[in-house]
Amino acid sequence: MNFRRIFLVKCMLLLFPCVKCSTTNWIYMAVNKTALLSIAAAGSVYDATWLRDRNKLLQIKDNKVKYYAKKEQCRCKVFLNGTLQIQQVVKEDSGKYKVTVYEPDGRLKAEEYTMFIVQEPVPQPILSAECRNKTVSVKCEVKQKTKDETFTIELTQDKIKKIQKNATKLEMHMRNSGTFRCVVKNQVSEKMAEKVIKCSGQLDLYLVLSIAGGAIFLVIFVILLIYCIRKKKAERLEDDDEERMMRARQVDSEMVVRELPQTQCNPTPKQLRVQQRPLPQPQMQQQALPPRPKPRTQQRTPNHPREKP
Repeated sequence: MNFRRIFLVKCMLLLFPCVKCSTTNWIYMAVNKTALLSIAAAGSVYDATWLRDRNKLLQIKDNKVKYYAKKEQCRCKVFLNGTLQIQQVVKEDSGKYKVTVYEPDGRLKAEEYTMFIVQEPVPQPILSAECRNKTVSVKCEVKQKTKDETFTIELTQDKIKKIQKNATKLEMHMRNSGTFRCVVKNQVSEKMAEKVIKCSGQLDLYLVLSIAGGAIFLVIFVILLIYCIRKKKAERLEDDDEERMMRARQVDSEMVVRELPQTQCNPTPKQLRVQQRPLPQPQMQQQALPPRPKPRTQQRTPNHPREKP
């Protein structure tokens, strides 16, 4: 069965030689690099013409080079074996290149196609993580310069790998902590970011409890501090009130002492009556005293003035 297939392929190559020449090569190159587009025909060539997107670039014939585009814009040259060199490539150099090789007798020797693609080097990926209860949410993101840039992102954790092509970010949700690695690459470059992420539900619980305990302790401390401050203020106010009362009493006593002589000089009628009443004497003293003589009832005769002689 295999011999029949090999025989059929050989017959096809002999009958249709263009099948051999119609293969397309893919070449990727980074910006500002030097590209070499070679042809499969071995040795030097007599006549070779290079085209880009059906536009002629240059031709080498009998070791003489003819440029159809400006050499400064093309930034290219051709070697004797037909290899095309492009210096300091840019994205505008991307396209479909075609080369046709002819023998000196004008017979077609080879016709090849090359897809040439120029890409920017990938930027450094950004690896971030977020712990949600016991689940780890990891995200790998790439900041693209232009909208048409896409990359291949690989996010791995131990033996678990997740790949996404033509993307700028990739997320992974895991239950286990560990070392996460993010690889971003395209056809011309590759960069990596690695990070150790630890998320534990017990640690989160302890952290929450410690924070709650600290908050409660702080509230109690503040309440006690406010209570002590208010108590001291109340004691100070009481001391001030006592001092004010003592001062008021002293002032009142001084005013009373100053007003006493004035009340003796100007007694009220009630005070006068009290003063006129005789003080009660003890009984022993009343008995010891002799009886008072009775007053005379006879009226004295008036004394007439004596007449002078």
